[in-house]
Amino acid sequence: MLYETIGIVRTGSLAEVKEIVLTAGQLILRQGGVIRNIQNWGVFMLPKAITVSQARHTRGHYFAIRYDSAIKTHEEIRKTLGVDPRVIRTANVKLGDGKLTTIGKFGAIPWKALE
Repeated sequence: MLYETIGIVRTGSLAEVKEIVLTAGQLILRQGGVIRNIQNWGVFMLPKAITVSQARHTRGHYFAIRYDSAIKTHEEIRKTLGVDPRVIRTANVKLGDGKLTTIGKFGAIPWKALE
């Protein structure tokens, strides 16, 4: 199945974002999945302040990963990102039904930067 995970990491260090994406990517590849796209969207204001691990966040570093994997791999990624204290929030979406014609309809991840 084709999945997309959008994550928000606390600001401060690009190395933290890279480490979190690397961890998710290694989980996908170890379990036989395929990474289709990884994008770094940068730092943006959050829609509203979020308190996670006793810290209040108003800004976050956004990233997106699009990948093919089994449902168990997807659940493991959700669980791993969910317990990481550096991750503010994640959103996970199943994009396709596993058929090539459906997967071909999804192009690059669009994102328009706010100015």
